[in-house]
Amino acid sequence: MTFRALITLAEGIDDLQSVTLIDVLRRAGIEVMAASIEGRRMLTCARGTRLTADGMLIDVLAQTFDLIVLPGGAVGAQHLAAHQPLQQLLKDQASAGRLFAAIAESPAVALQSFGVLRQRRMTCLPSTSHNLSGCTFVDQPVVVDGNCITAQGSGAALAFALTLVEQLAGKAARSKVAGELLA
Repeated sequence: MTFRALITLAEGIDDLQSVTLIDVLRRAGIEVMAASIEGRRMLTCARGTRLTADGMLIDVLAQTFDLIVLPGGAVGAQHLAAHQPLQQLLKDQASAGRLFAAIAESPAVALQSFGVLRQRRMTCLPSTSHNLSGCTFVDQPVVVDGNCITAQGSGAALAFALTLVEQLAGKAARSKVAGELLA
């Protein structure tokens, strides 16, 4: 079975998190669509890395994904949080019981504003946890609560990506990719 993951990209997203997520998921054989929420495919990350998205979010809104992931980055997370079509897509994903995930600022900024963290255990960049309400912040690098997976920041990006592989494709897939990466 081929799993499908959507990674949302915006101006100012975190370079390391975005590339790590795309790379690790693809190494696991997961079909990844890196989609821009902006009006263009070429984006500049928080530290100046230029990424070219596979396509535009607006063009894949009607598709179903097994996983939707929001990278962090202070500016990028704000852009993701303000994008109404993404908000609806993520709410639908959560209510359908399909996996959704975010790292660094995005859990506290985007997922919180989308209303999908209620009554959940989650984590985020600790300096953004003051934005949280209605959920329980857990000071751990990666937290899985049902279909919601969250992570603290760039230092946890590899563990986060491997956790996403495990949640989609199982422990054997995670072990295989981790072994290839010497992680």
